[in-house]
Amino acid sequence: RIRAQVAAAADSDLDVLIRGETGTGKELAANAIHGASPRAAAPLVSVNMAAIPGELAAAALFGSARGAFTGAERAVPGYFEQALGGTLFLDEIGDTSAQVQPQLLRALQQREIQAVGGAIRRVDVRVISATDAKLEDQACGFRAALRHRLGAYEIFLPPLREHPEDIGE
Repeated sequence: RIRAQVAAAADSDLDVLIRGETGTGKELAANAIHGASPRAAAPLVSVNMAAIPGELAAAALFGSARGAFTGAERAVPGYFEQALGGTLFLDEIGDTSAQVQPQLLRALQQREIQAVGGAIRRVDVRVISATDAKLEDQACGFRAALRHRLGAYEIFLPPLREHPEDIGE
């Protein structure tokens, strides 16, 4: 069933939200989707959202223009630009800071990004995200609109205890 869902996701160009407990293979599923998709020849850029501090998230995701802040001597491409034509894998999406969620939502809705201190530009990127967080829970602090946009196609990976035959030796 999971292989069929991964294949269906690969055949579409929809954004995908992969959900499941830690250790269920969310990143493997994302790699399989990208590898079987028409975007396979383009880059797959993997980002751990939990590792990006909130105040740096916009620059990391969308880039920064030369002179945008003290010490910015050159333009730096963000993860969206690095993944142009390919796939951006946002792991641990449930840990995305509240301050960058509106910008991420706009990037997904409009397929436009704005580098810090730069102009707005269009991007051709497919987004696959993954989380073990319960995004619907109000305590999570995750925007419902962003969750909806990320999950145009959702895949739920069952815990390994439900299918121990898939655990390697």
